[in-house]
This record gives sequence, C-alpha cells and structure tokens, in this order.
Amino acid sequence: MRAREYPTKTLEPVFMLIIPAIDLKDGHCVRLKQGVMDDSTVFSSDPAAMASQWVQEGARRLHVVDLNGAFAGIPVNREVVHEITENYPSLPVQIGGGIRDLQTIEAYITAGVSWVILGTKAVKNPEFVAEACKEFPEKIIVGLDAKNGFVATEGWAEISDIKAAELAKRFEQDGVSSIIYTDISRDGMMQGVNIEETVIMCRASSIPIIASGGITNMEDIKALKEVEDEGIVGAITGRAIYEGTLDLATAQSYCDK
Repeated sequence: MRAREYPTKTLEPVFMLIIPAIDLKDGHCVRLKQGVMDDSTVFSSDPAAMASQWVQEGARRLHVVDLNGAFAGIPVNREVVHEITENYPSLPVQIGGGIRDLQTIEAYITAGVSWVILGTKAVKNPEFVAEACKEFPEKIIVGLDAKNGFVATEGWAEISDIKAAELAKRFEQDGVSSIIYTDISRDGMMQGVNIEETVIMCRASSIPIIASGGITNMEDIKALKEVEDEGIVGAITGRAIYEGTLDLATAQSYCDK
C-alpha cells in the first residue's frame, strides 16, 4: 500500500506537554483504578464538554482512550471522538483503544485525529507497527502499559511475559512518533509517578516517551521535569486534574520555563 498524505496540525512547542486524558466508557468520561473496568468513576456524561474545559484551561493536546474499544477489540465510542475533533479541528488529539487494523487507523486520521495509539496490536503483532508507520508516517504512537515492567494487553486484562523496555527497543527503527509508558499499578491511584521505570524506558530506545500513570500533583510534574532531558516529551494526567489536586494551566506554565 502507498503511504497517504494527511493534513498536519500546528506544530507543538518543544517542551514537556501536560496532556489531559479523556477516557470513554459507555459514552461517558470516566477514570479507572489500575485499569479495572468495574472500578470506574464517572466525571462527565458529556466528554465533548470536558474536552472544551481542558482546551479553555490551555491544553495543547488531548489523550483520548476508548475503554470499551480496548476490551472489544474494535472502536466503540468513535462518535464521541469525532465530536471532539469536529469541535476543535486545530487541536492535536491522540486516540487509543480497539485499534487493530489499517482501516481503523485511516478512519480516525481522516476524521481529524492526529495520532493513533497501538497497544495490544503492537505487543501481539510487532510487525504491524512497521506496516502502520509506513502507511501513515508520523501518525503512530505505541502504548506500552506495564506492571512490574511487563507489558499488559487487552485493556490491561492480560499480563504478558514481554519486558516493556525490550519491546521499546524493538520499535526503534519503525518510525514510531512516541511511546506512551503507563505504570498500571499506579494508574488512577494518585500515588505518584514511577520516575525510575519511566527513565528506564527513556534509555531503552531513542523514541520519545510520554509518561503516564500516578501523576498526582505538582511534585510529580517537577520530578518529571528534572529528568525531561532523558527523552520525556509529555505527561498524561487524568484523575489529578479531575479531582483538583493538579491544576492544568499551572503545570503547563511550569513546564514551559
């Protein structure tokens, strides 16, 4: 297949981005604890309105996850994602959850999504990552979600015997835009980001890393900022900004210095 050309959103500044997470479950904006679908907190019944709030507070990119899609293996909340991209056509959006084939990737990018995130598919079929990067240059992010250093798949329901750092090295030559590294044990638990494991991921390959999982307050942002030069280009935050222990605008302002 010949690589297609798609419009590119406005280039982002070169410093660590604070990226609000919008996790979609049954059409609602929720947050899970350690990826458990039955342990979810609904923060909004209108995800598009939630996106509007983060944009007003200065978000320069959104992280959207189709939780139902991650378990089903196909997009489930696609209409909500489309509503967000239609409302904010110039806002970069990255989407993950249930993306398993090139047709789904193309549909999302055509709808205005800036990057698609390959998680389960990337772990179970690494060759697909190279194929996707060739077909959609600079549009592919790999999501590596790990527990005790081992990658999880199927919406975090299964823990593999593959080390996240080793898999990151595997994708180094494929043209992956970045890797989102999530520490499952800390995700949604408000226990602080795992700096040590995040740095290990940074050093495992030359691919830029977006940190995720456990970010609670400004102390976590400051800790990530201190090791930013290791290759950290962003930090995804969810429960902290929803519950008010972290102010998005303040955090981004600090990272811009």
